[in-house]
Amino acid sequence: MKQDKDEIIFKATKYDTIKDCLKTAALNHKDNIAYQIKEKNNGEVSYKYITYTQLIDDINALGTAIYDLKIKKSRVAVIGKNRYEWIVSHLSNVFGNNVSIPLDKDLQIDELENSLIRSKAEALIFDTKLLPSIKEIQSRKNTKIKHFICMDKLDGFLSVPELIEKGYELLDEGHEEYLETEIDKEDMCVLLFTSGTTSKSKAVMLSNKNIATNIYALECVEDIRETDVNIAFLPFHHILGSTCMLFMLAKGAKTVFPDGLKYIKQNLVEYKVSVFVGVPVLTEAIYKAVIKEIEKQGKLGLIKTMTKITNFLNSIHIDVRRKIYKQILSALGGNLRLMITGGAPADPISIKGFNDFGVTTLQGYGLSETSPVIAAENYKYKRVGSVGKPMVGVTVKIVDKDEDGIGEIITKSDCNMIGYYEMEDLTKEALKDGWFHTGDLGYIDKDGFLFVTGRSKNLIVLKNGKKVFPEELETVANRIDLVSESMVYGTPEKDNENDVTVSIKIVYDDEVIKEKYSDKSEEELDQLVWEKIKEINTTFPKYKHIKKLITSHEELIKTTTKKVKRNEEMKKIFNK
Repeated sequence: MKQDKDEIIFKATKYDTIKDCLKTAALNHKDNIAYQIKEKNNGEVSYKYITYTQLIDDINALGTAIYDLKIKKSRVAVIGKNRYEWIVSHLSNVFGNNVSIPLDKDLQIDELENSLIRSKAEALIFDTKLLPSIKEIQSRKNTKIKHFICMDKLDGFLSVPELIEKGYELLDEGHEEYLETEIDKEDMCVLLFTSGTTSKSKAVMLSNKNIATNIYALECVEDIRETDVNIAFLPFHHILGSTCMLFMLAKGAKTVFPDGLKYIKQNLVEYKVSVFVGVPVLTEAIYKAVIKEIEKQGKLGLIKTMTKITNFLNSIHIDVRRKIYKQILSALGGNLRLMITGGAPADPISIKGFNDFGVTTLQGYGLSETSPVIAAENYKYKRVGSVGKPMVGVTVKIVDKDEDGIGEIITKSDCNMIGYYEMEDLTKEALKDGWFHTGDLGYIDKDGFLFVTGRSKNLIVLKNGKKVFPEELETVANRIDLVSESMVYGTPEKDNENDVTVSIKIVYDDEVIKEKYSDKSEEELDQLVWEKIKEINTTFPKYKHIKKLITSHEELIKTTTKKVKRNEEMKKIFNK
């Protein structure tokens, strides 16, 4: 189904290119702060503020200097943590008709080198912290990299600050080739590697039209304001992180950078954050911390009672949630009003919980190949457990349905990728007659809300034909106080190789154990969690019952966007 025209909530202008979109935003919000940057010097903390005007000027200056290095219609890789120099580097590529190749800073050196070779990158802009890996890659001489550019001033390397300075000089001298570069909206502007080891990962080719169309679709339905403060948790090398970064710029909002996952609550308070986009593991961790604090104060029963009252009042258009829960919200900075989560299934309890407190918390769904957002909730259209309705201009269908109406999710829109780089067979398999086949399973309800039940490749199919969605069981198992995270999988049965046993790997929450179960032995903990798993089993049909449990204190293997690498975990489990 397709989002109807009358479901466009906010007026938005559609642009063909990212450059046109952001240049217009800079004109409309020229004096707004685009980025607030924390600087530390001898223990003293200060802040630098980048206006929208300066951002565009810095992009044009860096792009002009890069053109002066004869890097034109080339491929430029960018690698590093979320920071201002990353943004300017990436956008200088996109504005200047170079292909930007965002790379994961946590790649092993061989994977990084392989990415540079596969993408045919001719220049690399890197974070100082990656210097040892960069020097090693330089010494190997296996890549086509002609220019290694550091995001900070560094002896022996060109640097982003120095190139920006040089670019301003060139612009003053009348060098306008970069500024006048024409962009074909259909051409590849970003080459993005999907999660996984690079030798096996797919490189997704995205055009200006793909990404600009997705920004427009987001502008039509999501309530981002120019007064908002956004915190950039998602890594920019990930398509959701980079597209949301562009979306915030398009809306004139201010973005700040986190100090790290363990400083989440501190940063929310420090910057008075009002919105952020994250993955479920992040929102769920914040929610657990909130509930934990309420429990410590012995107020959980009171909060549950008050929630019933405030939800009833809200249903008759009397919204007192933010007043009643002011103390709770103050611990999160006091300004937090909107959270959007995507990238994996989220626990409905945490989403409902934040909504009950007056923080609008929404789910979205998409993939790198769709630039990325396919569907999302918004303040007007939301339904617990769903990922919302298809975005404006996006058509979604469910094909190959089973008896429950669950089938593969396929989608058609201008957001669909050009294809996989140098993988023609895989491209033909994924894109058929303009439809992108996601490999995800789900259904659409009678009101047009999309529900994602899991990945087809994760599906556990029993001998009797019954299907078990691991994500469904994991969501419930993760609510156990002892559990930090879990993974459900199928164990081949010894006596019947054609069937599997539904199994679960539990990772203990050591902090909870220390606080509540410090007197328990490992065997007692295992028995305690097994009893809770058996309770969960009673809430599901018998064929979905978990029959085997293994426990660990070691975190599951994940990508940088906190998705569990199931194949690697399975190897680890079965090799033991």
